[in-house]
Amino acid sequence: MPIVAPVPGWFPGRRSDTFLAGRKRVLGTAPLSLLNRVVRAASGWLSARASHSFASEQAAGGELPHYHLSVLPDEVNEWMAAGPGKFIIDGTLGGGGHSGAFLATGARVLGIDRDPEALAHARQRLAQYGARFSTWEGNFADFEETPEVQGGEQADGLLLDLGVSSRQLDAAERGFSFMREGPLDMRMGPSSPHTAAEIVNTWSETELSKLLFEFGEEPKARRIAAAIIERRAKRPFDTTTDLAQCIERAIGRQGKTHPATRAFQAIRMAVNEELESLSKALEASTRVLKPGGRLLIITFHSLEDRMVKRFLRYRSTAWLDEPGWPDPRPNPDYQFRLLVRKAVAPTTQEISLNPRARSAKLRVAELLAPAS
Repeated sequence: MPIVAPVPGWFPGRRSDTFLAGRKRVLGTAPLSLLNRVVRAASGWLSARASHSFASEQAAGGELPHYHLSVLPDEVNEWMAAGPGKFIIDGTLGGGGHSGAFLATGARVLGIDRDPEALAHARQRLAQYGARFSTWEGNFADFEETPEVQGGEQADGLLLDLGVSSRQLDAAERGFSFMREGPLDMRMGPSSPHTAAEIVNTWSETELSKLLFEFGEEPKARRIAAAIIERRAKRPFDTTTDLAQCIERAIGRQGKTHPATRAFQAIRMAVNEELESLSKALEASTRVLKPGGRLLIITFHSLEDRMVKRFLRYRSTAWLDEPGWPDPRPNPDYQFRLLVRKAVAPTTQEISLNPRARSAKLRVAELLAPAS
C-alpha cells in the first residue's frame, strides 16, 4: 500500500517568511535576501563583552567554565550512529556537547556556529581530537558555503539543535533574558543584521503586533504593541528589563510564566531570522547529505517543530493525492525515510537534571538514494 498525502505538504507553515521578507525592505536592507548571510561589523558586540568572556573565566578558574548542557544526548547519539570514517556536520555547535560525543566514536566533525565565543569554547574543549574536528563561523543555513561542502564532500549526518544555549541565556549582556538587566541585543552572532532594540524602537504598531502574534503566538499581541508604541514615544527602550516591565504592566501577570516570555521569543526569532534560516537549511539538507545520511533536528517551540514536521512528512511521502485527481501521483520530492514517526522527547530524568530540555523535540530522517 503506497503512502499517500495531500499535495500542500509543509508549505502552509511558511507564511512568516513572507512577513519578514517584506519587513526587510522597510528596514532598508533590500535587495539582500533574508536567506543570504549578511556579514557586518560587530558594532561593539564583542568588544563590549571582554570583561565577561569565556577566556577570562577560564583564566580565573584554570578550567573551562560551564557553557551549555546538550539536550537529548543519548537519543542524538543513538540516531546519528556516528562512527569511524563518518563525516558529521553539527550545524549548531554551541558548547560542543553533541560534537564531542560524535568525535568520541571516531567520526570527523565540522562544527558551525555564528557565535565567535561558542566557537572559541568548543575549539578548546575539543582540541584533543586534532584534525578530526574543524569549525566554521556562520549561520547553519549557509553550511553549503563551508570549504568541505564547497569541495564536494557530502555528510553522513547533519544535526541542527535549534535552541538558544544556556550561556547565551545566562549572559545578561547578550540581552536574551528578561531575568537580568542587559542591553536589548538578542543577536546570536555579529552577522545578525539588526538588534532587538532596533525592532522595538522602530517598527510600527501593526508590524510589532503581527510579529508578536505570528512568531510568539502571543494572544495579547495588539495590547503589547500599543503599550510599546506609547512608552517609546517618551523614551526609547534600551534594556531587557525595561521592555519586560512595560509588557507586564500592559497585560498583567498570571501563573508562573512571565508575561514577556512570548514577546521575547518573537523578537529573538526576528533578530536572528530563525525560521528563514531553518527553511533554507531544510532545503539544503538534501544536497549536503549523502544517500543514507541522517538528518536530526531538535526544536523547542511549535513554529519550528511544525515546519520540520511538515517538511519531513511531505518529503517522506511516496505518493500524493488530491480530491480531484483520478489516482494518486508519485511525489517528485520524495527524498527521505522517517526513522522515527513521532518526535522523540526527553525523559523525565533528563528534565529533572536540565529543566530547559522540557520542550525539546527530536525528529529523525534518512536521505534516500536518488531514483534511478
